[in-house]
Amino acid sequence: MAGEQPMAGEQPTAGEQSTEPLLIRDARPEDVPLLLELLRELAEYERLADQVRATEELFDRALFSERPAAEALIAERGAEAVGYALYFPTFSTFLGIQGIWLEDLFVRPSQRKSGAGRALLAAVAARARERGAERLEWSALDWNELALGFYRGLGAQRMDEWVTHRLVGEALRSLAAESNAPGDGGRR
Repeated sequence: MAGEQPMAGEQPTAGEQSTEPLLIRDARPEDVPLLLELLRELAEYERLADQVRATEELFDRALFSERPAAEALIAERGAEAVGYALYFPTFSTFLGIQGIWLEDLFVRPSQRKSGAGRALLAAVAARARERGAERLEWSALDWNELALGFYRGLGAQRMDEWVTHRLVGEALRSLAAESNAPGDGGRR
């Protein structure tokens, strides 16, 4: 019913919101299994579950090694994780200054339209500004109207003139094998 709050222990359904305050915090090493669980939920939503190869070991190394490749934030209501953001630094040659690439922004379906996505994105934007970044970028699947509408509402600009390219697997290995650049360390 409209206006009713979930009883203790119940999960809010779409349209209902918990009265618990939202907390955005840095991910910790003990959160790696949770991050993988959330990633798998994101991949399922994006119809890409068959492409997930990440493991706890890979995530731990990427997020918590001496030179982390990325950082993550977790959104919580009470004891429940409701979403996460994973991001890493970029650099703009045109601006001559760093930016941030938001790789993942995911909020569990029961918590969508609760402010969790906006709070996660605002926290990433604040990190960018703290570091002197002038740009925060991400991509979204062209069919994900819920996300696209959310981003439009924030004032984000679509970059339709840019096309993303990717080398993976054999194509990446083949190109790397052509390198004779100093410092490639034989990583072929």
